Amino acid sequence: MNTRTPTPWTVAPEPFDSPAAAALWRAYYTEVSDRWYRLHRGHDTDPAELEREIATDTGAEFAPPAGVLLIARYDGEPGGMAGVRLRDATTGELKRVFVREDLRGRGGGAVLLPAAESAARALGAERLVLDTRGDLLEARALYARHGYAETEAYNDGPYAEHWFAKRLVDGGDSGVRMPTA
Repeated sequence: MNTRTPTPWTVAPEPFDSPAAAALWRAYYTEVSDRWYRLHRGHDTDPAELEREIATDTGAEFAPPAGVLLIARYDGEPGGMAGVRLRDATTGELKRVFVREDLRGRGGGAVLLPAAESAARALGAERLVLDTRGDLLEARALYARHGYAETEAYNDGPYAEHWFAKRLVDGGDSGVRMPTA
């Protein structure tokens, strides 16, 4: 007997340039940029700078065959995302993990991370790494709750202050199906 309560979340791969992906990328980048500027400069991001940066980082790194962008939908509406790309033959990198602010606390991160891990395994990754900033406390707590351990720096990104890694072992199937190339 299955006593599991169904979740209103679904997660599936989607093209990095789809309308849902573009809207979530804009929301993600606006939030993390504004948080940084408020903390370090006392104001939101300059709108022209925001537009330049959003346009510059297209997300093409999440195109198959070496990457995937997952879109999480809450009751059918785009609510979050997570990107995975291969750094090398056995290491994947987790990027753009985001849940819309109005949907936080409803389990979106807990659905996205296992789906991203499954997608990374499907790409051939045996290990998943990520970097984040010190002020993104919620993200750091989410990763720790899901078995990611702080590790040595693997990049010198200008905003990377904490690095995490997780060994991917056969942990079952999250239900995410990778598109075939």
